[in-house]
Amino acid sequence: MDEFIVSTSIPITNFFFLFFFLFVCLLLCLVMNFYKDTCPQAEDIIKEQVKLLYKRHKNTAFSWLRNIFHDCAVQSCDASLLLDSTRKTLSEKEMDRSFGMRNFRYIENIKEAVERECPGVVSCADILVLSGRDGVVALGGPYIPLKTGRRDGRKSRAEILEQYLPDHNDSMSVVLERFAAIGIDAPGLVALLGSHSVGRTHCVKLVHRLYPEVDPALNPDHVPHMLHKCPDAIPDPKAVQYVRNDRGTPMVLDNNYYRNILDNKGLMMVDHQLATDKRTRPYVKKMAKSQDYFFKEFSRAITLLSENNPLTGTKGEIRKVCNLANKLHDKS
Repeated sequence: MDEFIVSTSIPITNFFFLFFFLFVCLLLCLVMNFYKDTCPQAEDIIKEQVKLLYKRHKNTAFSWLRNIFHDCAVQSCDASLLLDSTRKTLSEKEMDRSFGMRNFRYIENIKEAVERECPGVVSCADILVLSGRDGVVALGGPYIPLKTGRRDGRKSRAEILEQYLPDHNDSMSVVLERFAAIGIDAPGLVALLGSHSVGRTHCVKLVHRLYPEVDPALNPDHVPHMLHKCPDAIPDPKAVQYVRNDRGTPMVLDNNYYRNILDNKGLMMVDHQLATDKRTRPYVKKMAKSQDYFFKEFSRAITLLSENNPLTGTKGEIRKVCNLANKLHDKS
């Protein structure tokens, strides 16, 4: 009898710990379809809003994709990016590293649509991530199943933003190091930079490769187009002066970007380095040959990025509007 008690107490104990772990995870972990009971239409509403807004404003999809990187790479995936400046704190949106980011008002449109269905339930952090995911699909990219259950941060991280977001002129060592800190390896980094397949680069970010002398590393056949689009050595940051990242398929997320940078048509230094650095070049070549491989690594990297140190459980809050913490919204 004693032997029976000893032998059966072990699995019972294991079952208890398993149950406890699952219970804690239910409270603190991101999960698939987090809103299935509290707001079952949430993901469908976000998807429909993304489709609607994309039909009206094609460049919204670029913005939603960029939002994931600029929010989730800075310490936590908690929609701190969306907070406006206050008398005491500067918004992340106002920082140099956020130059050219726009269309934040459309996140508010999506939030309003979700709030009409389920007030106070769905976080701006989840809306930011899911709109980015659905924006990728709108651009012809892969559908990426992503977990939800994030909560919103209450403060801007503008003061530490540059510690996390690499600059377009940083060395490849710095870029690799920043991504490695959030668990993204070299192929993941190469895939994420494939986002440069779509959208455009403002002349402010690339004139140093054109003036006072043209960077000899640039493909000479591509230079006249760049000079035509960026005729000023010191462009006006507020002017609409930009170069499409990919002239061939500018509105499609595809692996043409990798063929371009192997042909020395990358616009920014980070693009050029990606194709020439021995740590990243093998993956660039592999993605240039295989869009399936690009999509596989891109999906993996976006998943890792979207799960970077989220606020869950009772941490943070569910904002009423995405550009203000609830404390400030209640005062307005």
